[in-house]
Amino acid sequence: MSKLGNIGARLYRGEVGYDFIGKRKIWYGLSILITIVAIVGLGVRGLNMGIEFSGGAVFTTPKTSVSASEAQHKAESAAGGHQAVVQKLGGGALRIQISGLDTKQSVPVQEELAKDLNVPVKDVNTQLVGPSWGEQIANKAWLGLGIFMVLVVLYLAVAFEWRMAVAALIALIHDLTITVGVYALVGFEVTPGTVIGLLTILGYSLYDTVVVFDSLKEASKDITKQTRFTYSEIANRSINGTLVRSINTTVVALLPVAGLLFVGGGVLGAGMLNDISLALFVGLAAGAYSSIFIATPLVADLKSREPQMKALAKRVKAKRAAAAAKEDDQDEPQDGAPAVDEDVDGAAVVGPRQQPASRNRGRGRSSGKRR
Repeated sequence: MSKLGNIGARLYRGEVGYDFIGKRKIWYGLSILITIVAIVGLGVRGLNMGIEFSGGAVFTTPKTSVSASEAQHKAESAAGGHQAVVQKLGGGALRIQISGLDTKQSVPVQEELAKDLNVPVKDVNTQLVGPSWGEQIANKAWLGLGIFMVLVVLYLAVAFEWRMAVAALIALIHDLTITVGVYALVGFEVTPGTVIGLLTILGYSLYDTVVVFDSLKEASKDITKQTRFTYSEIANRSINGTLVRSINTTVVALLPVAGLLFVGGGVLGAGMLNDISLALFVGLAAGAYSSIFIATPLVADLKSREPQMKALAKRVKAKRAAAAAKEDDQDEPQDGAPAVDEDVDGAAVVGPRQQPASRNRGRGRSSGKRR
């Protein structure tokens, strides 16, 4: 931990760093590739909408010795081909969801399931869900998402500037697209818990981005009054200065979510935990990635196109070229400096030097005694 803290301090002071901005085209290409895969997965496989959105019946059975796969086959057979989703509950009970069933169809299906699973009919609990309820949830979720996007853009435009607002919005859309694409590829069921998870990651996704933007805003104050760094270089220093903080925050947030996803959902078989935790896990990871590799490089690209920043870059380049030329002049041997050569044996031999004028006095006189 002490080594990590030392690295973080050196990153903050600018003593060491990684060129995130200079390699931004690599990150852009990687993000575009991931986004394309997510969109293709969404288009080919689609989302596995839960019964809350598609409508149908939910049957909860008591303890039974029938496996989940066998119960799914029996349920689809009893429902006349309707798709069934079976989850194993605690104590050997089963939760069977069959989409597309109405009230009249659910009664014979309940009786058939009780017969196939060897349980009493009265112990099979039946709940009917209409598709209109799920449609209302979806519409409210889209409305909430739209309002959130507008408020975020307005806040960032006022607190920082419009370029940062645009970059944050692109990063946010990037995170949501990847999360939804992962849901399509994995095949997890989309439930109200999924919607809650997606809405929750919006704030987490922006957290690291705002932290970097705040550091960049402070570091770029009065940037045109100096000629040491360009805007892209200051943006890169801001990323490196907050890098360890972003990593620590993301890891701390991912650990409990990973516990929900892999332990609660995978080991204990809690379906609702899967729905929420997968959205949170993917969204948190994508948000940390986009704040470093997408949002800030986009701001640097947009700012570098401004006339003032172009002029600053030229001044910085000219100053560095002048400094480099001055160092080259200092490295060259001065007039009258001893020229050092090596003889055959490798010993250093000092060449002739200009003699001081005082040593030339008296030349041309006779060698006689002074009178």
